[in-house]
Amino acid sequence: MTQHTLHPLFNARSVAVFGASEREDSVAGILFRNLRTAGFDGQVYPVNPKHDRIFGERCYAHAGELPETPELALIATPARTVAQIIEECGQRGIRHAIVHSAGFREIGAPGAAMEEALMTAAKQHGIRFIGPNCLGIQRPAIGLNATFSQGATLAGDLALVSQSGALCTAMLDWAETNGVGFSSVISTGAAADLDFGEILDYLATDNKTKGILLYIEGIRDARRFMSALRATSRFKPIVLVKVGRHAAGSKAVQSHTGALVGSDAVFDALVRRAGVVRVNTILQLFASARALAAHIQPSGNRLAIVTNGGGPGVMATDRAVDLGVRLAELAPATVEKLNAVLPATWSHGNPLDIIGDAAADRYRAAVQGCLEDENVDGVLVMLTPQAMTKPTEAAMAVIEVAKSSRKPVLGCWMGEAQVHEGRGLFKQAGIPYFTTPEPAVEVFSYLSAFYENQRQLMQTPGPLSHLTEPDVEGARLIIESALAHGRHLLNEVESKALLAAFHIPVAQTLIARSPMEAMLMAQQMGFPVAMKINSPDITHKSDVHGVRLNLASGQAVRSAYGEMLAEVKRTLPEATLDGVVIEPMVSRPHAREVLLGMTSDPVLGPVIVFGAGGVDVEAFQDRAVTLPPLNHYLARDLIGRTRVAILLGAFRNRPPVDMAALENVLLRLSEMVCELPWLAELDINPLLVDEHGALALDARVVIAPRVPSADRYGHMAIHPYPAHLVTHWQLPDGNNVLIRPIRPEDAELTQAFVRSLSEETKYFRFMDAVRELSPAMLARLTQIDYTREMALLAVAEIDGKEMELGVARYAINLDGESCEFALVVDDHWHKQGIGHKLMDVLMDVARSKGLKVIEGEVLKTNRTMLKLVEGLGFRIEAHPEDDTVRRISRAL
Repeated sequence: MTQHTLHPLFNARSVAVFGASEREDSVAGILFRNLRTAGFDGQVYPVNPKHDRIFGERCYAHAGELPETPELALIATPARTVAQIIEECGQRGIRHAIVHSAGFREIGAPGAAMEEALMTAAKQHGIRFIGPNCLGIQRPAIGLNATFSQGATLAGDLALVSQSGALCTAMLDWAETNGVGFSSVISTGAAADLDFGEILDYLATDNKTKGILLYIEGIRDARRFMSALRATSRFKPIVLVKVGRHAAGSKAVQSHTGALVGSDAVFDALVRRAGVVRVNTILQLFASARALAAHIQPSGNRLAIVTNGGGPGVMATDRAVDLGVRLAELAPATVEKLNAVLPATWSHGNPLDIIGDAAADRYRAAVQGCLEDENVDGVLVMLTPQAMTKPTEAAMAVIEVAKSSRKPVLGCWMGEAQVHEGRGLFKQAGIPYFTTPEPAVEVFSYLSAFYENQRQLMQTPGPLSHLTEPDVEGARLIIESALAHGRHLLNEVESKALLAAFHIPVAQTLIARSPMEAMLMAQQMGFPVAMKINSPDITHKSDVHGVRLNLASGQAVRSAYGEMLAEVKRTLPEATLDGVVIEPMVSRPHAREVLLGMTSDPVLGPVIVFGAGGVDVEAFQDRAVTLPPLNHYLARDLIGRTRVAILLGAFRNRPPVDMAALENVLLRLSEMVCELPWLAELDINPLLVDEHGALALDARVVIAPRVPSADRYGHMAIHPYPAHLVTHWQLPDGNNVLIRPIRPEDAELTQAFVRSLSEETKYFRFMDAVRELSPAMLARLTQIDYTREMALLAVAEIDGKEMELGVARYAINLDGESCEFALVVDDHWHKQGIGHKLMDVLMDVARSKGLKVIEGEVLKTNRTMLKLVEGLGFRIEAHPEDDTVRRISRAL
């Protein structure tokens, strides 16, 4: 397996420390001493032109003097010197660095200029670096302490990645006391080069890392971050805390939707779709670290609470209700079993109050009964020291039972002196323990949220093939016409035409620019009608008396026209008025008013909003936010997270609304967001929805020009399913073949395909004796991120069942310009041209992504593949390190 390009940075065998000195307050001097005292067994070279020797070792004047090329440079010198040092490192062949120095863009324009010079030098020589203004990194397993923090760090399987160096030192201090170890500690600092995205990419491949903690203050590259987060969280649990808000995210925008969505709400939406868990405080991050270190991964959020005191049980229950944690309902068989071993006065439900005199055997029986109950996903065990309590023996009993189950067990031994020994036993056993109930419930809540968020992660919305094709070209013409005239706000007729192009039902709308026109339109439409002011400067029409309803005659329309324009002009004299909008009055007595919309977050791109609609929308603040694209599962989840969802069912003699129609409008809105990158803000408020369907009464659309991009979905944080790549083809024997991108639900199809391959074909594909794919490998192959990779299946219907005939895939290399490919065709379908066709389509896709080179490795005994790629124009070369392998490549 090819090593990740950042492997030398995190596994350096030789390090140069620039700026090292024996001064007690020298950052570089501390770095040098930490490397020596942490047990790093590689070479360490101090570099400082002011010294000949440092701590008794030879000190080198500059990079050119070093006796070998180090794998890693640590730079802790004044900011003005760093660019030159990076230049010298590049000339010496050093390709990885950590810039600890501060004084760059955080101090303003002069620092920003020095950071630009640093970036220029690094790019020129292909140097990847962490920082500037960072604490550094630690890899305890190899003794690499490239930080200026004090104290030892235990080796473990958690990685900590933080933008704050101070948070890292606090976490390390806490971890040492609590026995939590780390595989990596990474302080990103200003992240001028390496950011969360690429660091997560590395940690995903690092076999020393089993779980990841993130401390985030801001994100630079949302697509890369989201892509890496989603890819990594499929295999390793991630808990993050994000603080602060992006300045641009707090800027007020005009529409209802923009006023409701702050960047923090959008970040929460990202977390849900990324399959990770967000906590809110550093203490919660600490607690989650303890749980992750114990490999706590609940499969749901049904919690059982075992306690010897009623008060703590109520406290835990209250917090569970606050957080949406479900109290498990014990199965009748469990209650019957517990009745046989617990006193008659136990609570006979959850929380399980096993009474103040509970001894170790009672704790053992209660916890075991809960763990064996299928309705329970985890157990919180609490103890308060009472006269007859033996906390240490009770802890031993809980630990013994916990070992027999994969379900998480959390301990809460309240008090201090009497429970100290019991807590120590929990620590040794790796069971998360707490001093009060609330943090314990919080940790269970956050980690059980991982289960639900993983379900969100699995959603890869496919094409809306069951719905009518939208008129995307017509919608684009409406937008382009407005932009050509210098307009960014569409009028109501244009806005509704845009919705209609994507088959969202809209109320008939006409614009009248005189009283006579208004009367004629109303007569044509049929009375009664509604009249609304038409102005690019007015968002909330009712606020300026710009709405008239139930106009029942021509005279009423003529009068209302003049009165409304005069009143609006008095209220808002600077507004540009362009006549009025005439609509039929819609009579739907059972309708509920909801809001659907989108806005564009400055960091994470377009987001979709759903909530209660009408004129009082801001006052109610009832909305839920999600990232597109959507499918029915995600649309239902979005609706269900609002208070207005309760009103959509049968309510006060009103029948339930047509939920399928509402979900379809959300799917159509998602489709608009995917296909129309010019959308900046969009409101449908209100959307009337009842038992007969949905109807958009009012719509407002703000657009913005965009620079043309090769990436059709470059404006989105999550790449939608690339339905435009689906193609039809026919084999020489007449069989119809569908070539399409892979989806997560293809896991069973892919497993069956691999099982059907001959042993030789499996070996040629995987260069190993693979019998069948492990669940992790199957997930990696089918749950792909279309931003960074592509897998195209050739499928056909054989005997009434879909069958995979072959698959071609590529993964984009870290240089962003080349990709590595793989191809395999079912043995029974060789010599049908399938491999050639799949490669042709795959290379077309790679070209459309702007890639320049496609490459791969093939066993030299795989003559069929070598012949195929030779015919496709690939260059075939010997592998410099393995004579059994051939390297193949071609320009795209």
